[in-house]
Amino acid sequence: MDAAQAMHPYETLPLFGTGLALGLALIGGHLLMLLRPEPVQKFLRRFPRNEKLGQILIGIGLVWFWLLVAKPGNGPLNALAMDLGDQFNAAKPILRLAVPALIILLSIAIKEFLAVRALGLLGLMVAAPLLESAFLKEPTSRLLIPIYTYAVIVASLYCVGMPYLFRDLITWATAHQGRWRTLATAGLGYGIAVTACAFLFWRGY
Repeated sequence: MDAAQAMHPYETLPLFGTGLALGLALIGGHLLMLLRPEPVQKFLRRFPRNEKLGQILIGIGLVWFWLLVAKPGNGPLNALAMDLGDQFNAAKPILRLAVPALIILLSIAIKEFLAVRALGLLGLMVAAPLLESAFLKEPTSRLLIPIYTYAVIVASLYCVGMPYLFRDLITWATAHQGRWRTLATAGLGYGIAVTACAFLFWRGY
């Protein structure tokens, strides 16, 4: 097996492609916040108690996690299988059985702020590929991705552990239109910076 085959798919993610995807996502999301503030604010205010959306998001997050602890192999369900080290690989069979049960139990048992907790889970899941795409790459500007990712990790931990803070943050952000525009413009600017760096410095990485 050559080195490329031995690498996890996260480790093969290109800095350029990942940065471009992140930058365009930030631009699109924050442009929508600026151009359509009322429907976006309405959606965000309702999001914390959107039970159906929470069930969908928690399902996506736990299925993603299940793929990471799947048996190594060549099939599509084995592509993301990750080596967790000798101490944790032994727990994989248990996790493969526990995750499907958790999807059902969490969707049924947790009603309070399920959508926010599920969003936090997805934030933690997406952090690994983002960090891997910029790991040990040469351009210093690559740090735009880890900086954003660590902010996502911290926010995600709060979403999982103290989800009511998400509700409070949305209430604060939507209380004044000037504050909303400032936050949206800052996010848009960060997205433009990431996209510009992808085109200017990250090609070939």
